[in-house]
Amino acid sequence: MSIGIRIVLVDDHAVVRSGLRRLLEQNKGMQVVAEANSGEQAYQLYGEYVPDVLVMDMSMPGMGGLEALRRILTRYPTARVVIFSMHENATFASQALSVGARCYVAKSGVADDLVRAVKEAFAGRGYLSPSVAQNIVLQSMSESDDPTQSLSVREFEVFRMLAEGSQVDDIALTLKISQKTVANHQTSLKQKLGISSPVELVRLAMRHGVIESEVK
Repeated sequence: MSIGIRIVLVDDHAVVRSGLRRLLEQNKGMQVVAEANSGEQAYQLYGEYVPDVLVMDMSMPGMGGLEALRRILTRYPTARVVIFSMHENATFASQALSVGARCYVAKSGVADDLVRAVKEAFAGRGYLSPSVAQNIVLQSMSESDDPTQSLSVREFEVFRMLAEGSQVDDIALTLKISQKTVANHQTSLKQKLGISSPVELVRLAMRHGVIESEVK
């Protein structure tokens, strides 16, 4: 007997995962086969279970959802991933879609959005929450360009981590790259974003919704 859509859930909050499991499993044909609380664990569990759909948060401690998404799709190109995020701005959504996420759902949206996204991803199609889709359209029509759109996925992750207050050695360890590579990304970020100090970097990240507030 088929168990339908096999799902792996990834979120660093156990309460959120519990709620998502109930939401998804009340739909006939959906089963959560594993849960992960970090990007690192998501990568490991994906290889163990090879689920039909991976539902993953974008913002988690350590290796974030975007880096986990990149690694998973590099090793498993056919992975169907739904990003379920508190970030509704076009910046995060565009980065996730450029890496290869099938769907991007805002946590503030209705529950049916996530269920629909899982079904669409399973069928090999894409889906965006209406609010996210609207923000992407508005950004594309805006005359004021968002410089973060020009960043590669790796540059964006370094940018996000620097804005959150991470040190170069911590970033290198988390992303499994050398400190020299991180330093090179820092130089590239200054040029691409037109910034010259850490304070300007944080302000730019706040302005475009990459971080919600300055790190305490």
